[in-house]
Amino acid sequence: MQKVSIGPLLVLVLTTRGSDRGLLEIQHSGGEGSPGKTVKNFHELKAWQKAPQLTLAVYQITATFPREELYGLTTQMRRSCSSMAANLAEGCGRNGDAELARFCSIAWGSASELEYHLLLARDLQIITAENYARLSDQTIEVKRILTGLLQKLKAER
Repeated sequence: MQKVSIGPLLVLVLTTRGSDRGLLEIQHSGGEGSPGKTVKNFHELKAWQKAPQLTLAVYQITATFPREELYGLTTQMRRSCSSMAANLAEGCGRNGDAELARFCSIAWGSASELEYHLLLARDLQIITAENYARLSDQTIEVKRILTGLLQKLKAER
């Protein structure tokens, strides 16, 4: 634990909680009448670290999709995968573990949506079985990490 004073009203306390949770917390009090708040750094979440990699892979593969899928499957897949990382980032910026859990749950839903869209793209023969397996495995890995994080957040309440 490390305390850092920044001005007369602000003291930051840096801690790491649960090594496999991978979350850095910054606790600060905002002075008189302002309750303490926990700010979480989403860059430290393992699920967030994996989600942008998956998003980049989905963007690369969807760039090869037929033009008629531009406003269909291409857009749906890109939105669902980018939503995972965005919701994790937003959840970390919210107040408390309950809010983070809610946004983790939304990210998990987006991962499930992507999982279906990958299956559909494979069945329509838009992506190869090899690309499907690779992207599906990455999506399932993100869901597994999110499931563990959700379980920890709920246990700490």
